[in-house]
Amino acid sequence: MVSSNAQSPAPRALENGGDVVISIDAMGGDRGPSAVVAGIAESADKNPEIRFIVHGNEAELNRLIAKKRGLAERCDVRHADGVVTMDDKPSQVVRKGEGSSMWSAVESVRQGEATVAVSCGNTGALMALSMIRLRKLPGVSRPAIACLWPSKSAQGFNIMLDAGADIRAEPGDLLQYAMMGASYARNGLDIDRPRVGLLNVGTEEHKGRSELKEAHELITQAAEAGDFDYLGFVEGGDLPSDRVDVIVTDGFTGNIALKTGEGTAKLVGELLREAFRNSFMSKFAAVLAMTSLKRLQKRIDPRRVNGGVFLGLNGTVVKSHGSADATGISAAIKLAFQLAKSGFQERLAARVAQGVGVTEQHDEDGAEPKNEVGP
Repeated sequence: MVSSNAQSPAPRALENGGDVVISIDAMGGDRGPSAVVAGIAESADKNPEIRFIVHGNEAELNRLIAKKRGLAERCDVRHADGVVTMDDKPSQVVRKGEGSSMWSAVESVRQGEATVAVSCGNTGALMALSMIRLRKLPGVSRPAIACLWPSKSAQGFNIMLDAGADIRAEPGDLLQYAMMGASYARNGLDIDRPRVGLLNVGTEEHKGRSELKEAHELITQAAEAGDFDYLGFVEGGDLPSDRVDVIVTDGFTGNIALKTGEGTAKLVGELLREAFRNSFMSKFAAVLAMTSLKRLQKRIDPRRVNGGVFLGLNGTVVKSHGSADATGISAAIKLAFQLAKSGFQERLAARVAQGVGVTEQHDEDGAEPKNEVGP
């Protein structure tokens, strides 16, 4: 096995034509490498096309992988001594993180050995490392984190971005989020012509900050070339609706919305459990409603939407929840596989280039006229 910072030949997985190689940071999650390996095994059982480069403590990973029948033949283990913890500051990880499992996982994408990296680790550190090692796509000012939101739409989920990569967003950034979100919806959720909305305090065009109004103009101009339908401003109530497929906002607003949604879902679940435990009749009602309740639980199970995608980089990175179990990690790997199989990265770069062209044209059209001086 090779160390994480060594130059190495392409893994055996790449020699199997047509297979998709996923790079996994096995050490960053709250549940440890056993949960990550269990998620890898679950994905391997469901999809024979996936091969894995697994980064972390070599001895421990080899032991865990050996317990799963047939998994060792589909994994290349890369030893990495360091582990990025949830308490580590991104700036420290960027300076001293070389040799960690997270660094090694991202590096495999940078070297072209794997198509997508998956990590359960520290979000800020993972974004910082990804930006340093993979770099931003040409024209991208601020990468974004796209998350899946349970919804009433046909696909069962809507996409929201940015979910917290950067708390600020200029009009041009919001346009890029719209282009990237539409590309993600097309390749990750199989939506031929995504419907995009810009999150605001109201749907009327006169409402909102000036940068939102300018972004509204930019996205309107880009919709036809970007092959998506722009619905204009949408409100918070549209996040889980079937009206829109992609919701665009800045990272400050998006992260608060995401955490609010997660907290509300948890509260509703707790209140339902309390209600059904309240009396004998309510317990009896719970038994009668068990099938419907299980269907609802599956529909809103956060493990099924596990995987925030970092967009705007020269490589794809999927961020799994830190507390994800085997089912959640398998879901993140499934998302990574689907994006890799669709050629998402190349298509995303093309969409970003379109957005840059629209922004430049808008800037030229809105520029102050130059004074013409006669001979």
